[in-house]
Amino acid sequence: MPSFFDTSIEFLKGVGPQKAALIGTELSIFTYGDLIQHYPFRYEDRTKFYPIAQVHGDMPFVQIKGRITRMETIGEGRKKRLVARFSDGTDDMELVWFKGIPWVSKKLKLGVDYVVFGKPAVFGRKVNIAHPEVEILTTQNANAGFLQPVYHTSEKLKAKFIDSKALSKMIRQVMVLAERHIHETLPESFITRFGLINKALALYHIHFPSNPELLKKAQYRLKFEELFYIQLRLLKLKITRIDKYRGQVFNDSKLLTDFYNDHLPFDLTNAQKRVIKEIYFDMKSGKQMNRLLQGDVGSGKTIVAFICMLLVVGSGAQASMMAPTEILADQHFEGLKEYAEKLGIGIAKLTGSTKTAERKRIHEGLLNNEIQILVGTHALIEDTVQFKNLGLAIIDEQHRFGVAQRAKLWGKNATSYPHVLVMTATPIPRTLAMTLYGDLDVSVIDELPAGRKPIKTIHQYDSKRLQVFGFMKQEIAKGRQIYVVYPLIEESAKLDLKDLDDGYESIRRAFPDNHISIVHGKMKPQDKDFEMQRFIRHETQIMVATTVIEVGVNVPNASVMVIENAERFGLAQLHQLRGRVGRGAEQSYCILMTDFKLSKEARTRLETMVRTNNGFDIADVDLKLRGPGDITGTQQSGVLDLLIADITKDAPILQAARNAASDLLEDDPDLTKPENQNILRHIQSLKKSVVNWGRIS
Repeated sequence: MPSFFDTSIEFLKGVGPQKAALIGTELSIFTYGDLIQHYPFRYEDRTKFYPIAQVHGDMPFVQIKGRITRMETIGEGRKKRLVARFSDGTDDMELVWFKGIPWVSKKLKLGVDYVVFGKPAVFGRKVNIAHPEVEILTTQNANAGFLQPVYHTSEKLKAKFIDSKALSKMIRQVMVLAERHIHETLPESFITRFGLINKALALYHIHFPSNPELLKKAQYRLKFEELFYIQLRLLKLKITRIDKYRGQVFNDSKLLTDFYNDHLPFDLTNAQKRVIKEIYFDMKSGKQMNRLLQGDVGSGKTIVAFICMLLVVGSGAQASMMAPTEILADQHFEGLKEYAEKLGIGIAKLTGSTKTAERKRIHEGLLNNEIQILVGTHALIEDTVQFKNLGLAIIDEQHRFGVAQRAKLWGKNATSYPHVLVMTATPIPRTLAMTLYGDLDVSVIDELPAGRKPIKTIHQYDSKRLQVFGFMKQEIAKGRQIYVVYPLIEESAKLDLKDLDDGYESIRRAFPDNHISIVHGKMKPQDKDFEMQRFIRHETQIMVATTVIEVGVNVPNASVMVIENAERFGLAQLHQLRGRVGRGAEQSYCILMTDFKLSKEARTRLETMVRTNNGFDIADVDLKLRGPGDITGTQQSGVLDLLIADITKDAPILQAARNAASDLLEDDPDLTKPENQNILRHIQSLKKSVVNWGRIS
């Protein structure tokens, strides 16, 4: 039976089907529940009136009361404006309108007491407020004393007079009707332990707070509840997976030991050893592994992945590794093939460009276990690809794949689920990992291989270009190689290719004695590969490219990365690009080239890159600048369907909520105890498709 909160907003007084349809399209508000959870994004302080004598241009918003003493229309055509002189006895100021002049001049009267609210500014020497809110002074608004909510709306809605104030009226209507339908969703013990106000009070005061203290309490309560239910859902998924899905046991480490003793050409870092132990423990436990492996660019995730594959292959099963691009799949395949062949392990590569005859051979080899390791792209999840016994599925650069693709790979073993290792070189801040991957176990490689020197990052303006060219020539003279990268944005591919062509010409003129490769996404794969191979073989000294080289090129001899128009790249992308150098023992450099004109955000990104090489620090700054959805591509997938919590700012609340969910499930995993019935009832009332269990129902 549909609940009160599922009622369509068209039944509200003054809404109706047409307005409801428009609000649904513009704001995704369809029901009473959606409307109640359309929380204000800021509040206007109506708790006091300011005397005009104290108002100055640096104040954010002010509320004043007084009378209009004079009104006149000044100027002609576009420069026409309505100016009203407003006085409160302490001083006077101007109220100015540039639009809707006939309507405003009819509405306002001289000598009437008004309440005025707006943003003060200084014009000449006089303080004024442009397009203020003006209301006749009444007994209700005379005594100030409330925070006015401001809601997100849209231009289309404003054109139909559905602005923030109209939404506020609609919400007030629903809150009156909803009072008896709002049930408590948390146990009494939580309310006492965390000092929370009750749910109904929180919902009222988030919209209509009578003072800042109650607003804070309402925000804390609703943020805690939202994050608690998200963590509860993720931890329940994890418990269910551990209890329900048995994992194959892989504990034959002979192949791994042979490789480690006879063929591993370098020492593993302590971080790599720790991660391998964590994965080995999962694989021999009999429980199905679901682990996220985070490691910065160049930290050695691929060799860890290969060592884990050896555990599986040594026990007679198969392993697969899926990468988001052909370039990265090729890179992994070439790197692993050298090791696999020394150990007599059958390895193959499957991508979109694999020929039909080769595909047939691979399909047969997988079914008869001649191929023990398969590396590839999305082609791995095609229905025609069947394994004899897939024991381990590794997914590289997880954020490029959807949950459905991961699940498809998981279903490649008919008898038992493979262990899953998800890898990412995009460091994920702890709060985001907890919210996105809270159902996974997390391993971190937080140490670079021995002998690696931190990359020196320098920000240079275009005016220093000749000096930069001089530095590049010095590095080439030492036998090093250089990348020069230009941004490529799909919408303006033609313009950007012109940037690349112009850049190539200027590099050619500046370096007449050197060989240059050029690589961009519009080239045919074989041409791109030919140019990359020339660079890898050191036949060219400079590679001019777009971001196609962001992942998948490993040239230890390349020591300089020059990024043109660096302000046009995101932080994560700049960090990934920088990770293309610094792969050998020599000192490497990343030079960020920009114009003088930079936005505040661009300056923050560049300063962060110069300040630190630590991917987790960079990810934290990126999270604050861009928000969680943009970083991980989850905006469209609904994984981070947050209504009020902000994981960039609410880390302490998130930690408290996760601890509460963890303690609860340890004490009462099935939520059968009487004191937890509020939680159980709330979960049972939710639609099966809802990801955010903190939603009202």
